[in-house]
Amino acid sequence: MEKKQANAKALLPIAVFLVIYLGSGIYFEYISPEEGQMGFYVISVVVAFGLALIVAFAQNRQLSFDEKIHICAQGIGDDNIVIMLFIFLMAGAFSGLASAAGGAESTANLMLNFIPGSLAIPGLFVIACLISMSMGTSVGTITVLVPIAAAVAEGTGYFMPLVIGTVVGGSMFGDNLSVISDTTIAATRTQGVEMKDKFRVNFKIAFPAALITVLILVLYSVRHVGAQMQHYDFNIWLAIPYFIVLALALLGLNVFLVLGIGIILFFLIGGAAGTITFASAFSAMGSGTEGMFETMIVTILVASISALMREHGGFESILAFIRKHARTKKGGKLGICLLTGLMDVATANNTVAIVIAAPIAKEISTEYAIDPKETASLLDTTSCIFQGIIPYGAQLLIAASLAGISSMAIIPYLFYQFLLTGFVVLSIIFGKK
Repeated sequence: MEKKQANAKALLPIAVFLVIYLGSGIYFEYISPEEGQMGFYVISVVVAFGLALIVAFAQNRQLSFDEKIHICAQGIGDDNIVIMLFIFLMAGAFSGLASAAGGAESTANLMLNFIPGSLAIPGLFVIACLISMSMGTSVGTITVLVPIAAAVAEGTGYFMPLVIGTVVGGSMFGDNLSVISDTTIAATRTQGVEMKDKFRVNFKIAFPAALITVLILVLYSVRHVGAQMQHYDFNIWLAIPYFIVLALALLGLNVFLVLGIGIILFFLIGGAAGTITFASAFSAMGSGTEGMFETMIVTILVASISALMREHGGFESILAFIRKHARTKKGGKLGICLLTGLMDVATANNTVAIVIAAPIAKEISTEYAIDPKETASLLDTTSCIFQGIIPYGAQLLIAASLAGISSMAIIPYLFYQFLLTGFVVLSIIFGKK
């Protein structure tokens, strides 16, 4: 492959996107907020990337319009991009059907009934971890568990921000490790690695952070009065598909097969339980896939912009900058983390942040001989850390809204995210040479 000449001007499309999206997000979130509207979701990320793509087409006058279209087509047609789009569709169908069948609520309530009152807070963390891993979505987990967690806090006198921060932390743990999470899909497919391999690398970093979080929460619980946990209604049959999906995913089964089995199980069990009908099941799957459309369009737009920027020397300019400031593999890994974190701060969306950073991260990975499994893990983990901390991200905003508190009040109690950051840094410093 011909080496491109470094050209920082080729990065202008990303700069345009950040100015439009980040600028409008800050304005509508903090300067002129809209009632009932999250500031970073006033202007669609698709519109912002569409304008960035126009800028990318306007650059590099040496290529004709048809040649640029061909470059975009090659970027979109990459095997990993196509597989990622198909998985997004199946994950959306699974999520929509499982939600309509009542699987998430039954699974959460089932586990809540087994939590001793004295261990309510660490129990909520563990439940959030498991629910998020099986659902593949932190936002969905937060939506299900935060109202319950808020009721526990109000009824027992536990500090509300601590309880809500616990649920958010567990939700981000599962989002990071779930094989059906859109962040995992994006991180693994863009780096061309198997999900089970990325899971093994990721687990070594995330599990110690989660374990220490549980210990901290247990120590807090034993020093305070135990909660009086009430009985929560559940249907064990509706919880079974989630546990099967989680088990199959941990066994390393192909993600298409895992999602297919999950869809069939919820279709059959939900129908037998009377929570869905034949018509409502297909309607729910349609709604679920529609929920993935924005992510899929963003993936297509970013693949096109990235292909044009790479052709114009934009990626080479980033690599030149990293070569200048980071001469080792550790420096390359830190560069990947910094790039992903900045993209998440700018977009307030961990999946979008991965999709933007992934092509450049792959170049860094090749340049510094970083194992692609580690690169995928760093992309996913870093994006989940930042997404779980920024006060204007969907996770904290939704959690704060449901609990009736400020998102800023939750941040000091995000123990898992802070510990995970430390373990990521340690993995880089003490990782294999």
